[in-house]
Amino acid sequence: MNKWQEMYKEKLTTPSEIVKHFKSGDFCISNGQVTEPIAILDALADRAKQENLTGITHYNLLPLRQQKYMEPGMEKHIRHISLFVSGYDREPIWEGRADYLPSFYGSLPKMFQELFPAPDVFYCTVSPMDKHGYFSFGTAADLGELRRRAKKILLEVNPTMPRTHGQCFVHISEVTALIENNEPITEVPPPRISDKDKAIGGMIAEEIPNGATLQLGIGGIPNAVAGALLDKKDLGVHSEMFCDSMVDLYHAGVITNGCKKINKGKFVATFTFGARSTYDFIDDNPTVEFYPVDYVNDPYVIAQNDNVISINSCMEIDLFGQICSESIGPKNFSGIGGQLDFVRGAMASKGGKSFIAFSSTAKKDTISKIKPVLTTGAVVSTTRNDVDYVVTEYGIARLRGLTCSQRAKELIRLAHPKFREELTQAAKEMHIIP
Repeated sequence: MNKWQEMYKEKLTTPSEIVKHFKSGDFCISNGQVTEPIAILDALADRAKQENLTGITHYNLLPLRQQKYMEPGMEKHIRHISLFVSGYDREPIWEGRADYLPSFYGSLPKMFQELFPAPDVFYCTVSPMDKHGYFSFGTAADLGELRRRAKKILLEVNPTMPRTHGQCFVHISEVTALIENNEPITEVPPPRISDKDKAIGGMIAEEIPNGATLQLGIGGIPNAVAGALLDKKDLGVHSEMFCDSMVDLYHAGVITNGCKKINKGKFVATFTFGARSTYDFIDDNPTVEFYPVDYVNDPYVIAQNDNVISINSCMEIDLFGQICSESIGPKNFSGIGGQLDFVRGAMASKGGKSFIAFSSTAKKDTISKIKPVLTTGAVVSTTRNDVDYVVTEYGIARLRGLTCSQRAKELIRLAHPKFREELTQAAKEMHIIP
């Protein structure tokens, strides 16, 4: 047994013991998604109720399962602060039992460093320790560097967490205490790809040149785009999310990362969630590197690659080209994540293109997502000055370089036919078009 193994043994404890490191009022933060420390948080919820701990705040990005600490009544003990709203914290936020912190994903580390006190606790799920004493953050390296300011670092070691490469390691010497949890990490099934998604994906794929560097977001449309890229060559990946579809494109010989100007030959991402097969692919794979989000999502870093292709979606768009990707009216439904980070990075890239892609309607064609003006209370996620390409199942339009009148006409062309007349009338009443 080497000294790192001895240190591991000394710091290993149980869930009920590790949560004794918490006190009322603690400010706690975790890496995102799959790395949220499930067993620690369950034990903390139990202790907080039993001992009436209050005022603990837990900051996390995109929770992927329901947990005790977000149950009704728990908010006085542990208040969840979401950095990107998901289906698991949407209702608590709407009911006021949790809250949402708006911020560009790539700006989060700097914001926490400059505006927040040092975290009392940094905690997350990690892969097993290697022979040199290092744990990998595995599926999310996004906020891992914030641990350097934390007063305590608590780890949940899980053998099903892949060991990833990049700037995503924490050493046993930094760790306050740790536990082991053998419950399989969360898998997320792929979204269904609709006929509309396939139509949109095909149009975008035609705009992607060989040798391009891809950023794909979450949802059916990015997966549909990937499915339409099988005839491409030498694509690369620099994306906040590593998607299941990227594995398929790699095995098909489409993704080589050989034309990238930085991190050449490497996939670069800050998080992933998806199928077990994706976790197995990234496990100890030296061609896949995970970095903190302030590197991956920095527009100046993104732009160093040529032909960057950014593909994202939205909730709605108005005739001025303003994009709402976060809310339904005033109610938070999602978060901006890295959408604008990559929109701006792609625009600054030589040959880069940014796509906002979405189906033209919602609720079985009863609601148009293209509106005269955004719904009252809706959040502007991407400004009209940043928008490049817009795509629906009815076509593709490049808004960049168009006047307000030209934009409105193009967007009306992309709308569902049943809404085009009323959109045209609204545009005339607003004096956008004659």
